[in-house]
Amino acid sequence: MPPSLDELVKQGEGRQDAVDMGDGIFMSKNIANSYLVTTPDGDVLINTGTDFEAEEIKARFARASTGPLRLITFTQGHPDHVGGWSLFNSDRVQTVAQANHGDVREYWRHLHPFYVRRIMALWGAFMDVETHAAELPPEPVLTEAFIDSHAVELGGRRFEFYATPGGETTDALVVWLPENRIVFIGNLMGPFFGHVPNLYTLRGDKIRSAMAFIHSLDRVIALAPETLFNGHDVFRGVDQILTTLTKVRDATVYLRDRTLDGMNSGADLWALMREVTLPSELSLPQVHGKVPWIVRAIWEEHVGWFRYESTTELYDVPPSSVWPDIVELAGGIGALTERAHSHAEGGRPLEALHLTDIVLNESPGHPAALRVKHAALEQLLANSGHENHSEVQWLEQELKNVTPQEDR
Repeated sequence: MPPSLDELVKQGEGRQDAVDMGDGIFMSKNIANSYLVTTPDGDVLINTGTDFEAEEIKARFARASTGPLRLITFTQGHPDHVGGWSLFNSDRVQTVAQANHGDVREYWRHLHPFYVRRIMALWGAFMDVETHAAELPPEPVLTEAFIDSHAVELGGRRFEFYATPGGETTDALVVWLPENRIVFIGNLMGPFFGHVPNLYTLRGDKIRSAMAFIHSLDRVIALAPETLFNGHDVFRGVDQILTTLTKVRDATVYLRDRTLDGMNSGADLWALMREVTLPSELSLPQVHGKVPWIVRAIWEEHVGWFRYESTTELYDVPPSSVWPDIVELAGGIGALTERAHSHAEGGRPLEALHLTDIVLNESPGHPAALRVKHAALEQLLANSGHENHSEVQWLEQELKNVTPQEDR
């Protein structure tokens, strides 16, 4: 079983040493791992962690290598990969990233308050996001930005950089060491290797293109790596690595094809989210991504938010604007709550939640509606199998929100 997300993001806490991975490579465990590749003429740093982790990361690598740092790169432009840059940067250090890096960093900085609220709602139970995110660290200043590929020689080692825009950001890249047949892919496949990809994250971010993800995996497959480092671990053996990469690629192709086939046949989004599944030979763990979310991401990547279901989708009056009318026509809050209870009792938790949303919009503290909502959420959590980290975390946070203070 993979570690919980709580365990994963906390694995680097406290004073510890960098891990010697062999071949002159050292790993610092962080929220997203950093890697130091050493050479006789200086070192290359892959990812700098968050700004609040950077001091400890720097101390770990200083104990592992006395060589000067010569180059920094980022496998993607998220804060847990780039936030510590300023602590490592100097006049003697080059910073190399894919050309979309500036655009990725611009929207993350511009939407900083929005993302902090979202991350707190989802992960605030075990991460003090607000404290850590109070001030934005300095932005990386690039000395080299490449579009498709780039290469440098340092201390007898060749470093090749390849754009993989199907990763978690459009500036995603992989670092390839051809002599050792080692590749660093960061979170191209998410935090877990060989799982269903996450083309949309509940935290919120741009939808990731399924086709770009497929092409990016093909690029790594073509390298035939013997060792693969992702954002959190190392995997060895060319056969195992290629088998896993190929299965994830083929599963994504299958889901995209079936979703587009369903769209062409006239099926609606909700039906496709229910009906499109992976065959047994392509079955993958759904700890980070989830098949119905991939289906929705593929739909919205190709045709956007207007689903041709109602004219009201085009305008700025939400369905909740008529919820008071529904309450009145139903005979009051009590009647809707009772119907919601019937749905929950009948094993239809989502129908129950649709109705409790209406009731709690009108009467936020309604005890009976909160009890029904709690029961419906518990059903969804049980039905989830506690597999997908984001789904479980969301449901557990929601359950806390509807649990009376004295019962927490």
